Amino acid sequence: MKEFYNNHLWLRVITKASIVILILFIIIIIGAFLFLKFWPQIGGRSTDEDYQKYKERGALITDNTFRNEVDVEILTNNGPNNFTSTKGKRPKDEIKTVKPEFIEKPGKDEFSVTWLGHSTVFIQIDGKNIIVDPMFSTYSSPLQIVGPKRFSYSPVNADDLPDIDYVLITHDHYDHLDYDTIKDLDKKVSKFIVPLGVDKHLLRWGIDENKIIDMAWWEEYEDDTLLIACTPAQHYSNRSINDHNFTLWASFVLKGENYSLYDSGDSGFGPHFDEINEKYGDFDLALIEDGQYDNNWASIHMKPEESVKAGKILNANVIMPIHWGAFSLANHPWDDSVIRFKNEAEKENIKAVTPEIGKTITNETYETYESNWWENYN
Repeated sequence: MKEFYNNHLWLRVITKASIVILILFIIIIIGAFLFLKFWPQIGGRSTDEDYQKYKERGALITDNTFRNEVDVEILTNNGPNNFTSTKGKRPKDEIKTVKPEFIEKPGKDEFSVTWLGHSTVFIQIDGKNIIVDPMFSTYSSPLQIVGPKRFSYSPVNADDLPDIDYVLITHDHYDHLDYDTIKDLDKKVSKFIVPLGVDKHLLRWGIDENKIIDMAWWEEYEDDTLLIACTPAQHYSNRSINDHNFTLWASFVLKGENYSLYDSGDSGFGPHFDEINEKYGDFDLALIEDGQYDNNWASIHMKPEESVKAGKILNANVIMPIHWGAFSLANHPWDDSVIRFKNEAEKENIKAVTPEIGKTITNETYETYESNWWENYN
């Protein structure tokens, strides 16, 4: 009898534990669903009607998802990686940044670029103030308590910047499109220029629709003497677990009266670089993705040698690496990208400029500025 009672006691304990686990599981599932549906940082969604309109504008779309120009796999298996640097994924010492020196009132004959870390770049061209992929938050995540954390910080915040004519967003990944940064910048911004579908995120965040310009690849926007063109990239998009490629990704061309600039956004190496050069000609400066690469996703991020090759195809006078120096989103040492980029540029006889985070380079200095600042850090 005692044995029977003990067996049933354990049965009741196991049953109660199973019920508790089941309830917790249901709570987690419901919580995740509500989070994905209502947390504003996740962003908005396009409708079936929107996708039909995107197609009419020339977008490559299948089943309401955007496609690259060529079929590529996001995850590949190309063998082990070979790195140049032996440092860690994050520097041991705090990286010191430089105070930017923006042109107070840029003239049409003046040109400056200030790298603010990762892919955030402040550009002054043809009298316009432009910022690309602004990201000032600590975490690249929908929650500012978890996720990839910065190991260097922007030398400025929204309040430090002058009024901004254009914010350019290349795609909707969290390290390029940040909710808090967009909200902080909004009061200073005249226009947001984004790839198709990314406007839905901004609208959900309360950005005035009259301030948003959405663009398909090869569409152009002109402001006086400045041309802004949305051009292809080879990448992908998502901000959640069920929105893969629901928005477009892009690169951008800026052609002014005296200077022309290219920003690659995130991209694997592909035929679009030839197409962009064929349509828009040579560039004074090309800002090219250089970081967060791995053989396991070789089609959607470039290795440094490919980045330099892209710069040569674009026939850029000077190339500058971006998408590094702030977040560790891959397994390579934190300075491997810039070392390989600069070595390859020297080998290919193309000028590479590698300014400190926050350093402003101008039309008078971008061709001659020299710095190996990363060598000062472990």
